[in-house]
Parts: sequence; structure tokens; C-alpha cells
Amino acid sequence: MTGAIETRLKELGIELAEPPRPVASYVGFVQTGNLVFVSGQLPLADGKLLHEGLVGRDVSPEQGAEAARQCAINLLAQARQACGGDLDRIVRCVRLGGFVASTPDFTGHPQVINGASNLIGEALGEKGVHARAAVGVAALPLNACVEIEAIFEIE
Repeated sequence: MTGAIETRLKELGIELAEPPRPVASYVGFVQTGNLVFVSGQLPLADGKLLHEGLVGRDVSPEQGAEAARQCAINLLAQARQACGGDLDRIVRCVRLGGFVASTPDFTGHPQVINGASNLIGEALGEKGVHARAAVGVAALPLNACVEIEAIFEIE
């Protein structure tokens, strides 16, 4: 039987794939107690990176938000794995940390990271209300424009 969160994702036209493999020496998530710390996820879809480069030069803020949304989809894929395949075990999204590779004069980081926050809210409903950081950086792995990490509470 499909759970409520998986049903909501299907209504949004989202089918979670296997989570992307880490690109270096780390694991996709670590659980301690009832908290799951999901490693930073890049905007990978079907093995390809969405929107490479710097927001404000190579990537528009709207494309950055689209990339952040894909990061959130990958976060949920990692969370599903952490929950043994049952996303309904998520009690809440506690925090998102968002990193935007951008030009030094770009200041719209919160709007870019909204792409992830909005998707988490749509997918999890009230369980998706979270604390957050949106930080600008000079560069990200693989020339990604965005990277998002998360902490989920699960039961």
C-alpha cells in the first residue's frame, strides 16, 4: 500500500528514483537516535546535473530554484532509504541547509533555496515546516549551482 507522502509525490508528478551515489568519501545519510542527517544532495536527475555554473552569471535564479527542487527530490529519496522505504515514518523535516554557487553580487539565495523548501512543504505538508539556512558560495562539487542538506526526525 502506498503511503500518504508517496501519494502526494505522485500527485505532484514525482516518482522517487534510487538516491544518487555519493561523489566522494561519505555516505548518503546517517541516523542517530530518531534523527536522520542527509548529506548534501546535488541537482542530479537521471544521472545528469541540472544547471551547471554560477547563479547570477550562468544560471538564472529561476533555474537555480528548479535545481534546488531537484535537490529536495534527492533528499526525499535518501530519506525514503533511511526509513526502510516508508516515507510516512517522517515526523518532520527539522532543517534544510542550502548552498548556492553564485556571483559575489548575487543576493537572492533565499529565493533559490525556496525551490527546495517549497517542494518539501508540498510533499510533507505540516511535517515539512523547517528551519533553514541559505548561503552563497564560490563553487560546488561538479560545478553544480545548488546543494541542499537536510535533517529529518523519523519514528
